[in-house]
Amino acid sequence: MSKYILEPEVAGGIGGNSILDHQTRPPIIVKLNYEFDDWLGDDLIEGFRCIICTERLAKAIEESNLTGYAFAECETTQSQLFYDLNENGLNLPKFIWLKVIGSESDDFFMMPPFKLLLTERALNVVKQFNLNNCTIEEYKI
Repeated sequence: MSKYILEPEVAGGIGGNSILDHQTRPPIIVKLNYEFDDWLGDDLIEGFRCIICTERLAKAIEESNLTGYAFAECETTQSQLFYDLNENGLNLPKFIWLKVIGSESDDFFMMPPFKLLLTERALNVVKQFNLNNCTIEEYKI
């Protein structure tokens, strides 16, 4: 089965309310606060060593019985830049932390240093949603 490398939209990064465990290199995120600088509308977002997705995408992933992931709460905040760029307002949907915990035999897998790999089966689910700013390329072994 084919696998694909995804590079999702980067809409911000780790916010000040995040908790990181600095006992390891790179640090492990214990609690995630994703701070948006802007949002172009994608359902899958990347930040420093984290992936988040909209609640609607999370639901589709769960219903598809895919493997290699876990979901966790994600606090979202907006930076001053976000408000400056979106003076007329922009409502963000609810986002969920998509923890990629799988191995190469799963549908979701992280390849060092931090590349998101999906099976074709997982990609077909994710592609039903907005990925306009996500780079997708086939993984060649």
